[in-house]
Amino acid sequence: MQRAHFLQRSAGAMLAVAIPPFASRAFADDSISYKLTSTPFTFSPSTGQSYPSYAYNGFLPGPILRARVGQRVRIAYTNKTGHDSTIHWHGMILPNAMDGVQNVTQKPVPPNGTFEYAFAANPSGTRWYHDHYDRQLINGLFGVFIVEDPADEPADAEFVIVLHDVPSMKSYDAAMRGVSNAPMTEPMDSREMTSMKVGDKMGDEVGYLAHCINGASYPQTKTLTVRPGARVRLRMLNANPTETKYVRLAGHKLTVTHTDGNRLSVPIDVDVVRLGVAERIDAYVTIAKPGAFLLQEISSEPTAYQQSVVLATTGMEHAPPQASSMMLGDAVVGTYEILAGINTKPQTYMELRANVTQHFELGGGVYGNGAWTMNDKVYPHIPPVIVHHGDLVRITYHNTTDMDHPMHLHGHVFKITKIDGKRLARPLLKDTSLVRANGGTMTWEFHADSPAGRWLLHCHNSVHMMSGMMTEVDYKA
Repeated sequence: MQRAHFLQRSAGAMLAVAIPPFASRAFADDSISYKLTSTPFTFSPSTGQSYPSYAYNGFLPGPILRARVGQRVRIAYTNKTGHDSTIHWHGMILPNAMDGVQNVTQKPVPPNGTFEYAFAANPSGTRWYHDHYDRQLINGLFGVFIVEDPADEPADAEFVIVLHDVPSMKSYDAAMRGVSNAPMTEPMDSREMTSMKVGDKMGDEVGYLAHCINGASYPQTKTLTVRPGARVRLRMLNANPTETKYVRLAGHKLTVTHTDGNRLSVPIDVDVVRLGVAERIDAYVTIAKPGAFLLQEISSEPTAYQQSVVLATTGMEHAPPQASSMMLGDAVVGTYEILAGINTKPQTYMELRANVTQHFELGGGVYGNGAWTMNDKVYPHIPPVIVHHGDLVRITYHNTTDMDHPMHLHGHVFKITKIDGKRLARPLLKDTSLVRANGGTMTWEFHADSPAGRWLLHCHNSVHMMSGMMTEVDYKA
C-alpha cells in the first residue's frame, strides 16, 4: 500500500545549517510529497539591503527537497508570482512532460494556477530545481533537491552551500543588448582572465548588487559548527545566472567526490573548486584542528567577500576566521582535466561508432549585438538533434567566442570524453559543462535511453540562453 509522507519546512529551511538525517519513515515510504508556492518576495541578505525578488514557500533559496533514489515524488506547485511560471528539475531523468519547460514540455502555469509534478527521483545525487522563466530564476526561484544514495560514504556533518547573487536588472538588460560595461569577476590569475585579449569588450557581463550564500551575505551568513576532527560533506551549487565561481576553504584541501551529483571514479583532492553556472560539486573535508575558517568565493570583484561563510569548530564560532587570498597562485584548481585526468598513454582506445553525430560552433557575442548562436543560428531556428531510442549520440563543440559556455542537456547524463582534442583518462559524468572560450573544444557522448520527448540543450548562462544559444534533442519513433 502506497503511503505519502508530507514534509514541511521550518523558517530556517535554507539557512546554512547541518542537514539532519533523512527521517526513516520518509525514507521507507513508497512516495513523498511536497508543496511549493512561488510568490513575490522582499530579499534582505544583510542589514540595510532589500531587493524585489521571488521565493518558494517564502524562502530564498527555496526549501531543500529530499527523496531516496527511485522514490516516487509528488510536488504540488502553486504559482502566485503574477506571471506565468514552470519548475525545471535540473539533472533529473524523468518523464518529458514533467521537465518543466514552458511551451515545450508543458503549458506554463498561469498566475494563481496549480500543477502537480510527479516522477521517480533519479538519478541519485545533488540536483536542483528552478523556474524556467528567465527573470524569475535569476531573481530567486531556485532550490536544491537531494536524491539520497544509500551507497554514499557517511559524514559527521553535511551542509548545502548555494552560491547566488542579486543582479542589477539595469545591467542585465544592457547585457541582453550586448552593451553592458560590467567587468569580469573571476580571479585575476584565472584562465578566464589571463586568456582575455587586449581591447576585449565583453558586453554580456552582468553587474551584481549583493553576493550571498544560502540567503545571506557575509558577515550575516550563519556559521557552520562542527566538532574538531569531523568529516564534513559540502554539497555546493552555483545558482548565479552568468558567472563561474571559484571556492576555497581556508587552510584545507577539499576531496571532490561528485560532479553534478554524479560520482567520480576516483576522488580528487584540490585546493579550489570551480563551478560553472548551474554546476554542482560534492566534496568532503576533515576539520583536523580547532579553529574558524572561511569558505569563500575567490574573485576579483571588490565585494566578493560577501560570498563567504565561516566553518568553525565548537567553541571557536566567534574567533577571527582564517581567510584565503583572492588570487589562485599555485593552488590546485578542480578543472575537468584535474578531476578526470588526461590520457597520456599511447592511443589504444577504439572509439565506438556513434549512431548520431552533431557538431556545434558556438558563436555570437559581438559587442553591441545581443545574439548568441549555435551554427550561426538562434533558437528556435537551430535544427534539433534527432535521435532514436538506444542511439549512441556524440556531440562536439567549438567555442569561437571570448566567453565560456556552460552547456546543459535536459533529461540526460552525458560523458565528457575529450577536451581541446585530448581524451580524458576517466570520462566525467555531467549534465552541465563549461566549453572553454577562445577556440575551446569539447566532446560529449550519451545514450538516448531517456523517456521520449523534446529535451532542451542550451547554454545555462541566462543571457546567452535567452539570446538564442539553445536547441533541442528530440526523440523520434
